[in-house]
Amino acid sequence: MIFSSPKFILLFLPIAFFGYFFLNRIRYVLAGKAWLVGVSLFFYAYWNIAYLPLLLGSIFFNFAVGTSLSRNRTSSNSWFPPRFVLACGIAANLALLAYFKYADFLIDNINAAFDVGLNLPQILLPLGISFFTFTQIAYLIDSHRGEAKEYDFLNYALFVTFFPHLIAGPILHHREMMSQFASRWTLAVRYRNIALGLFIFSIGLFKKVVIADTFAIWADAGFDGGKNLDFFSAWATSLSYTFQLYFDFSGYCDMAIGAALLFNIWLPINFNSPYQALDIQDFWRRWHITLSRYLRDYLYIPLGGSRCSTPRVYFNLMATFILGGLWHGASWMFVIWGALHGIALVTHRAWGGLGLSMPKAAAWLLTFNFINLSWVFFRANTLDDALRVIRGMVDIQSVFGLPVLDVSTDSLVWGGWFSDHLLRWLPAGLAANILCFTAIALTLGIISQKNSFQLMAGGQGAVKLSGALLLFCIAMHFTMVSTSSVFLYFNF
Repeated sequence: MIFSSPKFILLFLPIAFFGYFFLNRIRYVLAGKAWLVGVSLFFYAYWNIAYLPLLLGSIFFNFAVGTSLSRNRTSSNSWFPPRFVLACGIAANLALLAYFKYADFLIDNINAAFDVGLNLPQILLPLGISFFTFTQIAYLIDSHRGEAKEYDFLNYALFVTFFPHLIAGPILHHREMMSQFASRWTLAVRYRNIALGLFIFSIGLFKKVVIADTFAIWADAGFDGGKNLDFFSAWATSLSYTFQLYFDFSGYCDMAIGAALLFNIWLPINFNSPYQALDIQDFWRRWHITLSRYLRDYLYIPLGGSRCSTPRVYFNLMATFILGGLWHGASWMFVIWGALHGIALVTHRAWGGLGLSMPKAAAWLLTFNFINLSWVFFRANTLDDALRVIRGMVDIQSVFGLPVLDVSTDSLVWGGWFSDHLLRWLPAGLAANILCFTAIALTLGIISQKNSFQLMAGGQGAVKLSGALLLFCIAMHFTMVSTSSVFLYFNF
């Protein structure tokens, strides 16, 4: 059950909503919180109930450690120094993450390096483990710093399990959420928040099932097809994934924020038009904002941040982004992607230190193309797959040849009369690429406009609400007739 599925939209979400506010209406406030925790656990268990004890165990463990840290910030009243307790708590969380996410990767590399035959355990990655682990590590650190105090287990369980963010973020801070869960203002139905929530949810749904899933066809054909790509096909492949990833993950976050607003809860904004960025630092202030904030506050700054010598600052940047890349998955491709962004940030810092600048148009073009190139490594399964796409992107000799990206015309989401007419007088590969580049051109126009939150901040008049309703109806049609892929960030 994913946010874009009819089961979630037509059954789960209404039941969760009406059950919660019914209990609040009859003044069973604690029962209302327990209801939200219960439906959130059901939402998680719907994927694989075998991992529900893992989530519950993580919640109990971190609540106990966080409570101990909050109550004993000095070692005089506790058996163990708080720093030791914090270190053990973080180590336990990282060990859990390492076992489920990196054990196969580590054993595979040991086999390759030492030519041994250790058996791979083939561990299935629990859904959302990276997100709920990082969220709770932040809670432990904030508890140790005195920035978070939570002695109510039900409140803490709701903070961790609240279904809109549980599976793929945003990554939350305890201090920004618990005041909302504790506020009596959130207990009553707020029709303005319902309108805002449905507005942003509809935009996110459209992003996912109409735009992202359309680009997925060309991205998958190029990356997974195993064929050499010419210039046009390679660029169609890379740009398709660049836009697929953005609209997939930002669509998820829009739907998460919209669903949370139905319960009067504001989740943090995770995207702010990242492809409008004029430099790589600006990009990371706009892309996956809660992860960027997390890496800055809990990794980059503890390493020394920008308060060190220049070589050490460069080391801190590289270490932060290499580890950030590895967080996304157990693959050398993610390490390469993280290293590329680390190098880009070091270069940007050195460039700024020299007082150099460039025209905005050139800055945007350079930034966007670097991001597009780096996503090739992020998406590719192997280095050979990544280099195959990149070789095609620089294959100028094929510019005057016919694009040959092998996309089945049966899978074209935009089927309809346009593709039918194209296929009357163009080869299937060329027709597919024309459709793809048309979609890319339209998307470039879209990302240059106001994003969903800028539209939401401007008020919801009849025109906007009507537009959102139209997007919702179109998206629901696509949801009903397609097999629907899962969100990309469920893999991380």
